[in-house]
Amino acid sequence: MKIAVIGQSLFGQEVYKELVKEGHQIVGVFTIPDKDGKADPLATEAEKDGVPVFKFPRWRLKGKGIPEVVMQYKAVGAELNVMPFCSQFIPMEVIDFPKHGSIIYHPSLLPRHRGASAINWTLIHGDKKGGFTVFWADDGLDTGPILLQRECDVEPDDTVNTIYNRFLFPEGVKGTVEAVRLIAEGKAPKITQTEEGATYEGIQKKDNAKISWDQPAEAIHNWIRGNDKVPGAWAEVDGQRVTFYGSSLAENASSLDGQPLDIPGASRPGQVTKNGLVLFGNDGKTLVVKNLQFEDGKMIPASQYFHSGDSSTVELTEEEKSFAEEIRGVWKGILTNVADIQDSTDFFKSGAASMDVVRLVEEVKLRASGLQVQNEDVYMASTFQEFIQMLVRKLRGEDGEEELVVDYAEMNVNNMTIKMPHQLFINGQFVDAEGGKTYQTINPTDGTGICNVSLAQVSDVDKAVAAAKEAFENGEWGRMNPRDRGRLIYRLADLMEEHQEELATIEAIDSGAVYTLALKTHVGMSIQTFRYFAGWCDKIQGCTIPINQARPNRNLTFTKRVPIGVCGIVIPWNYPLMMLAWKTAACLAAGNTVVLKPAQVTPLTAVKFAELTAKAGFPKGVVNILPGAGSLVGQRLSDHPDVRKIGFTGSTPIGKQIMKSCAVSNVKKVSLELGGKSPLIIFSDCDMDKAVRMGMSSVFFNKGENCIAAGRLFVEESIHDLFVKRVVEEVKKMKIGDPLDRSTDHGPQNHRAHLDKLVQYSDTGVKEGATLVHGGKQLDRPGFFFQPTIFTNVEDHMYIAKEESFGPIMIISKFKDGDVDGVLKRANDTEFGLSSGVFTKDINKALYVSDKLQAGTVFVNTYNKTDVASPFGGFKQSGFGKDLGEFPAQSSNFYSLPGIVGCEN
Repeated sequence: MKIAVIGQSLFGQEVYKELVKEGHQIVGVFTIPDKDGKADPLATEAEKDGVPVFKFPRWRLKGKGIPEVVMQYKAVGAELNVMPFCSQFIPMEVIDFPKHGSIIYHPSLLPRHRGASAINWTLIHGDKKGGFTVFWADDGLDTGPILLQRECDVEPDDTVNTIYNRFLFPEGVKGTVEAVRLIAEGKAPKITQTEEGATYEGIQKKDNAKISWDQPAEAIHNWIRGNDKVPGAWAEVDGQRVTFYGSSLAENASSLDGQPLDIPGASRPGQVTKNGLVLFGNDGKTLVVKNLQFEDGKMIPASQYFHSGDSSTVELTEEEKSFAEEIRGVWKGILTNVADIQDSTDFFKSGAASMDVVRLVEEVKLRASGLQVQNEDVYMASTFQEFIQMLVRKLRGEDGEEELVVDYAEMNVNNMTIKMPHQLFINGQFVDAEGGKTYQTINPTDGTGICNVSLAQVSDVDKAVAAAKEAFENGEWGRMNPRDRGRLIYRLADLMEEHQEELATIEAIDSGAVYTLALKTHVGMSIQTFRYFAGWCDKIQGCTIPINQARPNRNLTFTKRVPIGVCGIVIPWNYPLMMLAWKTAACLAAGNTVVLKPAQVTPLTAVKFAELTAKAGFPKGVVNILPGAGSLVGQRLSDHPDVRKIGFTGSTPIGKQIMKSCAVSNVKKVSLELGGKSPLIIFSDCDMDKAVRMGMSSVFFNKGENCIAAGRLFVEESIHDLFVKRVVEEVKKMKIGDPLDRSTDHGPQNHRAHLDKLVQYSDTGVKEGATLVHGGKQLDRPGFFFQPTIFTNVEDHMYIAKEESFGPIMIISKFKDGDVDGVLKRANDTEFGLSSGVFTKDINKALYVSDKLQAGTVFVNTYNKTDVASPFGGFKQSGFGKDLGEFPAQSSNFYSLPGIVGCEN
């Protein structure tokens, strides 16, 4: 379609980019004028593509469209207006002009929270559900018919920024693009908005953001977070307006030692504690505020309220003075409207906005490798002198935080300097292995060494288990209430998100994962997993049980779910960080402690993760990471009498050995996610384009190193040849190369031994008589690159029909037209049952086939669509137990146990 994009901001920019990817013609972009000489991101992106860009200061004058503006708009000939984020009033003659009308993105579940501050009011009202709406524009205020809605949970401590960045931005972009797709297909609904439950709230401004103290703590918390960061909830304190940021509900915070702070109107004085400013609602409950901002713009940690003027000025060395001048240049590059950056220059009073904060933080990170600077630091040191003093203190290690000593291996790659810990992580410290033993981890892209990594020994396992046991039985972790445990896990997820580019880069060089996939899936889903299970921490519950005894009505039995204790986790090399997250997040949410062995060939994101747990504030001993050999470390964990649970993902033979060891040692619990040979059945009545696209993904996703990969495709005879032809055409288009290249589709295999196995596997297929249609060879280039491979005419008795390749090898067999039960029998003729799939437009056939397939997951007309809320696991020799969803945290087979209490009155 011919589309006019009317809007602004990074959100508008992302919607524009995705619409271009979808093949739509953007005939014009209409956005706001440049501000302080800077173009809006949407304008910058469109101008780069040569799309006409219009920057009208206004569209209407005295309620009517400006004729010359409207004429320029109509000249582009749009068939649809897409308004992803628009702060201007658009005349109805523009709204109604296109053939398909206009659609608008709104960040609330309409009809609730109509108006410009919808996200603020979602939080202020304490809504449990938030989300967004794409609706058809009309002449009302957010009253047009609904086209599409998506909802999300609102977390207890969400702010405008967190819910926007977590859901409203990324899913809003997808939703807006999906809405356009529905319009193009003629399937877009127009659902009239009901007035039942409709609300309209005005724009939140500083003047009406004053805190009312005569309400419960939760309402005060919602008011503060609903105004964080803009416009900022405030109150009069010591005769001046003070703005409150970073609120969280807190249990037992009143017991913390602190200095009283009188706040006019509050039910009782606040308490300035080491954790922040504790505030009280009229219900006696408490909340804690992290940061305070004064009228002059200066922001401080709330814990430093009585000491905000105490810090003395640090005298800079010559080297530090040189660094300060370099940073002055950065400020000058951002504050282009300021002639000279003085020590007293205030970043925000000079016109800087939130995007400038992000840029400043990133610029500092580039110039001071390893310096941990966050957006909050800019707000707390807003003048140039304060900012330099803060940076220098951090560089000297004088910022008051307990130092974690890390011996980094550094590498300049992917336009950044990555810093990789490479030692064991035991009891909150990075340490060498017993005897100083190390091994070299290899970059599969070129076969060169990345760094030496400590190689754990049996004695190291014993130390780690002892630390985990102590943390569980006697440490802070064992005494921590579930909600505080959840806050720690949320904080860890936030840190992972802050380091997501670095984590994805490490994943790419250590495992060969394509960077874009590593960013979205390896790292992105890991972050989602920790956030999901953080929410489960205070929802792991027991039940009451009626019992029949000799003395009726005087007995009560109830259960409470309790953590198991020390859990050993052994993970594979295909998704190093994601497999860590799938098992560790549930384990921690239930209150256990962890000793984890990453795959020996891909240890680096695991030890980087260890560093982030320390920075998140996890108590010592809760998380321990031991790179090393499975035969040594994994075996010792399975045998260890103080380990109460093993979670393992890997091959079926090793899984069997672990089961034996767990039984013989101390009958420890075990969950196994093992091998697979997942069948994908493609019927002739499928959507061929989708079947080709998803069939490719089912095999070649993550270079085929995917536990649920379709190990065998069964294609109905009448479409077999066409399907093969289409797949071969698409495979030939795949770009194989450097995983850090953003255009690469297919990176190197994980390690040399696996590459050799794939070559041998393909040779076996050829020798058995299968037809090699494409690939089957190692590429003639450095590194561990293997051609995407396609076999046809694969018969049921062949080795490649029965055994998993765990690589980019598509195994295709045909079946007779209409022989549904016959192909089901062939698909189920395997000892594995991890996953499966079916493509058909016949819903009855889809339901019948999915019911008969013997697999833990059945995908219908899609593939690889896993989600953190959906349980994942297999049947038969693919293992037992589930990762993800509520089961790992709740079930007695996994990370918590039902403790039974009997009472009598």
